[in-house]
Amino acid sequence: MTCHSALKSLLGGATLALALAAPALAQETIKIGAVLSATGPASFLGDPEEKTLKLYVDRLNAAGGVGGRKIQLVTYDDGGDANKAKTFAQRLVEEDKVVAMVGGSTTGTTMAMIPVFEDAEVPFISLAGAIEIVEPVRKFVFKTPHTDKMACEKIFDDLKKRSLSKIGLVSGTGGFGASMRKQCLAVAAKYGVEIVADETYGPKDTDVTPQLTKIKGTAGLQAVVNADFGQGPAIVTRNYRQLGITLPFYQSHGVASKQFIDLAGEAANGVRLPASALLVADKLPDSDPQKKTVVDYKTTFEENTKQPVSTFGGHAYDGLMMVVDAVKRTNSTEPKKLRDAIEATKGLMGTAGAITMTPTDHMGLDLTAFRMLEIKNGEWTLAN
Repeated sequence: MTCHSALKSLLGGATLALALAAPALAQETIKIGAVLSATGPASFLGDPEEKTLKLYVDRLNAAGGVGGRKIQLVTYDDGGDANKAKTFAQRLVEEDKVVAMVGGSTTGTTMAMIPVFEDAEVPFISLAGAIEIVEPVRKFVFKTPHTDKMACEKIFDDLKKRSLSKIGLVSGTGGFGASMRKQCLAVAAKYGVEIVADETYGPKDTDVTPQLTKIKGTAGLQAVVNADFGQGPAIVTRNYRQLGITLPFYQSHGVASKQFIDLAGEAANGVRLPASALLVADKLPDSDPQKKTVVDYKTTFEENTKQPVSTFGGHAYDGLMMVVDAVKRTNSTEPKKLRDAIEATKGLMGTAGAITMTPTDHMGLDLTAFRMLEIKNGEWTLAN
């Protein structure tokens, strides 16, 4: 072979290599992490979240991915254990090299993981409720659900409309319950609400009758609010009815799944709570700007999982779509660019509402995103 032909062959090979590399670069994967409580006491949160992420990643990839890039979802189950969550977060950063994280089913697991993603400068979108996740604002941390503070405000606003001002507060002592209690105490005066009784219970308590008996005997009591999530509120609700208390009873958005109704049984009827439009998707007027998003998600989730929709799976959908939207707008998988794009999210319609982030607001929802619901005959309805 002459030098000329060898050079021609080499250049041809290089051209071929470049030609092969170009589509490979276009097909670069978007590696997204998820640490969820898919099993354990918070599985009612983590299970629909995990199912949602896997379902929509598969759907996006089947449709060609995002800008020609396929999504690779890396998931771990922390079982509701904060220490395990932190270990998995470190693995996502150090070994899996994820470019964004959507997860953190509970406030406790989220708070354990925050330092890991902040130090690594990887955007972390939490699916948990407490306001302390985003206040004070941390550069790389965001969240999709409404906060416990917003839940207090929505409940107190409803009480004010019903001319009720003297309430009893019964709270769980876990991360979310303790945080919501603190927020309710802080904003009560703003709504003209006086908390005349304040009781707590532990996460393993199976009977809250003593605390509710104290609340029941409080002079001037007009309504009761339960601040907690998980199985505790179902126990409280059953005990509340067993004691024959007939005053208005409120729960938080932490019970916004069919599982709460199933656990509480007939005692759940009459309970009011703030939640997203997702639970009443089919009951929304066609003019509601959120209707298409929540009906589409509800239909897709229920048809594919054969399970009733919950707001918790919806939080995972919103988190994933925020990352997808950021990738589309930046045409990048560089974590810092994605962080900047997530913070600049404007009017992205999710299951929780229209999301608009700012440098001082890493949740992006206001009180209008909350609907006041009432459980009637074991079904979610819009409260009158």
